[in-house]
Amino acid sequence: MNSRISIVTVTYNSSVIVESLLHSIPSGVPVILVDNASRDADRTRALAEAHGAQFIANSENLGFGRACNQGAALAATEFLFFVNPDAALFEDTLEHLLAAADAHPGASAFNTRIVKGDGSLFFKRRSKLIPKSLWLDRDAAKQDGEVPVLSGGALLVRKAAFDQVGGFDPKIFLFHEDDDLSLRLKDQCGPLRYVYSAQVRHLLGHATERSARTAALKAWYMGQSRVYGARKHGLPFGFLRALGEAVLQLISPLNLLSARKRAKNWYYFRAVLSSPGQQAADRLPPWQTS
Repeated sequence: MNSRISIVTVTYNSSVIVESLLHSIPSGVPVILVDNASRDADRTRALAEAHGAQFIANSENLGFGRACNQGAALAATEFLFFVNPDAALFEDTLEHLLAAADAHPGASAFNTRIVKGDGSLFFKRRSKLIPKSLWLDRDAAKQDGEVPVLSGGALLVRKAAFDQVGGFDPKIFLFHEDDDLSLRLKDQCGPLRYVYSAQVRHLLGHATERSARTAALKAWYMGQSRVYGARKHGLPFGFLRALGEAVLQLISPLNLLSARKRAKNWYYFRAVLSSPGQQAADRLPPWQTS
């Protein structure tokens, strides 16, 4: 049964936390680990080899979606399970996912219940790329059901469906790539579902270091992806809405208390502002351009 699923995870300076994920994966399940030019790539490679995982080492950071596509291309199983490196499976996670997939053959992709370190749940019930009328209330996290979008942190997808839609959009470097994939899967292949009985423990935010520079980098790509995704999916006033939110964040008094928050909001604003003529969400931030 386990051989029906291949697990794909993308690392970026994640050797400290990916070991827990590798330990939690049942024996016999194919694992593909794609590293995006990490400083600790040698350590991550050693962990992958120790756990029998395939390892891909990129010479540059290609972004989350492209790296996921690399891993998916090597898989030969019925399902792909994309999991963040700062996660760990429960003993029965895969069994519950497969049971749900078999019970709902028309569904194209599934999310597990994501349990945070403090025991609370992370549940993706909304997205900037869909109308608010489609957003779910918080109680939707307490039971199985169809959902409007999925989180890429623990996403099971039928490989045939993933291939049919062309995988993750390679034009999106980071952020909203799971929203975009979800919408294309739902439109072309079938509904998206949440599986309450399948659990993943997730230390959200521990996959990358926390610094003002990292916050700025992430905010840059988030701003670009926000505008690109809104345009791609035909949301009215997508750029103006993003710009309005960016301005409000930029003038918040909270920026005075945190260099990290100032960097994040400033580069989010700059990214949104630079997006009107941008055809992709993978443009380099200002400090990395020549």
